[in-house]
Amino acid sequence: MFRSSLIILSLLIMISPASAQPSDEVDLKTLAQAINLTMRENHYDPSELETEGYLRTEENILKLADTATSEEEFLIGFTEIWRDGPFSHVVLQKARQSAEDTAAYLDQLRIGGGGATLSWNENIALLTVKTMMGLDTIEEIEAAYDVILEKNAEALIIDLRNNPGGAFAIIPLVQHIIEEPLDAGGFIGQRWNSEMDRAPTLADALAVEPWQEGTISSFWAYVQTNTLTRIRFEPEAEGFKGPVYVLLNHQTASAAEIAADALQASGRAILIGEVSAGEMLSQKMYDVPGGYHLYLPIADYYSFHSGRIEGVGVKPDILADPGEAMTIALEHARK
Repeated sequence: MFRSSLIILSLLIMISPASAQPSDEVDLKTLAQAINLTMRENHYDPSELETEGYLRTEENILKLADTATSEEEFLIGFTEIWRDGPFSHVVLQKARQSAEDTAAYLDQLRIGGGGATLSWNENIALLTVKTMMGLDTIEEIEAAYDVILEKNAEALIIDLRNNPGGAFAIIPLVQHIIEEPLDAGGFIGQRWNSEMDRAPTLADALAVEPWQEGTISSFWAYVQTNTLTRIRFEPEAEGFKGPVYVLLNHQTASAAEIAADALQASGRAILIGEVSAGEMLSQKMYDVPGGYHLYLPIADYYSFHSGRIEGVGVKPDILADPGEAMTIALEHARK
């Protein structure tokens, strides 16, 4: 998951079941040291932690622990430090349950509806996907495609503007559009980076079996124990065959970037808007002292179509002001 997922992480804090947390005062120096140690033990590429940018960030966190007068001040300062950090997907949040229990909860998460909504402009379907998180979002996407096919839509516009990412809702979103199997990219973690000094290629991916759908926890375990995690999308038997347009902006991030890149790579969609956020790492949470979760990146993603997305973003086919992207897409759809 994702740095720009602060909205979703806050949602989890609000709706996840609470459990008792230690009430003792938190030793901020101990917390800062544990944060830095946890990062060094689990980050996908330890060499990135020796760069000037990260070493400065690490030092600033320790300094913050010395100067902060409260947990709240430390949290605010931590967020500010990482706002311009050397990589994405780093968040510190007060926990309501253990990291293990939270991971299990994520697999059953329902965000309460509205993750994906379908509307129409004449016979052009407009599918707005606000998040890639939640079982109900997956259900809404599946239901939307049923209606799109039933009504024989002339074209489909998928709005991913401001979508911060999430998890497995990308699977039905992409697979209902592609017409051929698509090896979209691969995740690499510590094993790859300890053995290789290059980016993964499609040939590398084809040498391993694709990751099969499972739980979020099983995905995290897979990327941390395997050299390369191959991401492959399989077309649905009854998919949408008409023209597809995907809207992006600078806030389109993480899993939403995988979806946009995969649809572009398939040749089935034209991307319109701004270059996406370039925040595409896989994130996992860890327990740290004081009843906190540290979310940090455990794997990097490389698209076989466009290369590394982290720090780069997905480039649209038609660069446009995101406020005008829908108008442009409708104009193209009506041609």
